[in-house]
Amino acid sequence: MRVGIQRHVMKLSPTKLKILILLARGFSDKEISQHLQMSTRTVQTHINTIISKFNARNRTNAVAIYMQAHPQAKLL
Repeated sequence: MRVGIQRHVMKLSPTKLKILILLARGFSDKEISQHLQMSTRTVQTHINTIISKFNARNRTNAVAIYMQAHPQAKLL
């Protein structure tokens, strides 16, 4: 993993980290929005920000990048 991406992975806000965990668990955007009590559009914006920060291809790739940078992380 490139160092720049690893730095971004380390700088996720608590909200973005919660969203990433719920993505890893298979939650839909709507389910995440209900769980975190925010709009679906806000969830989608957070997901797009995570994808951009990680330079990921999609949400699944973003989860994989995070797990690569944090092998001990308990996402599931």
